[in-house]
Amino acid sequence: MKKRKLMGALTMAAAITLSGCAAGENEEAAPNNNQANNAEEESHDGGHGDHAGMDMSGSGEVPEGLKEKENPTFEVGSTATITDPHMPGMEGAEATIVGAYDTTVYSISYDPTGGGERVEDHKWIIHEEVKDAQEELYEVGDEVEVDADHMEGMQGATATIDSAEETTVYMVDFTLTDSGEEVTNHKWVTESELSKEE
Repeated sequence: MKKRKLMGALTMAAAITLSGCAAGENEEAAPNNNQANNAEEESHDGGHGDHAGMDMSGSGEVPEGLKEKENPTFEVGSTATITDPHMPGMEGAEATIVGAYDTTVYSISYDPTGGGERVEDHKWIIHEEVKDAQEELYEVGDEVEVDADHMEGMQGATATIDSAEETTVYMVDFTLTDSGEEVTNHKWVTESELSKEE
């Protein structure tokens, strides 16, 4: 009889201990799942997945050979509304035009030089930001070496041209609508990505 009671007590103790361990394991597993979800959210919210490493502000220097646009639609010093969000917080922001240039813009895909996920359809680099650029414009599918450093791992990367368009590009100052962060000398927005303020 004593043996039965002892066995029963041991069985109960073992069951309680095991259930405690299982709960502890579940508690430990939950933060890991949350961490994974948070990381996924950051990659989606932090710049359209691929643009998390983008430095939105620039020095204001432009590549050699870039020609200023005569009589641009949006004159230097004027303001316009950004209508295309390359990054969260851009759409709807009021931009002050810092520079207007006549060139060809390319959207590109590339593997960052320091490793990491491939960047797809990055907007924009301009013809003058292609290393040792040929005189003729590049076409979709051409491979080029990038001589711009808009994002970490971009300069020196081999990129594939996804699209090409001859247009006016603008360097702009603006304030992000989601965070209030001020961005200066941002390169680049195209004419079709701006609208006159009403």
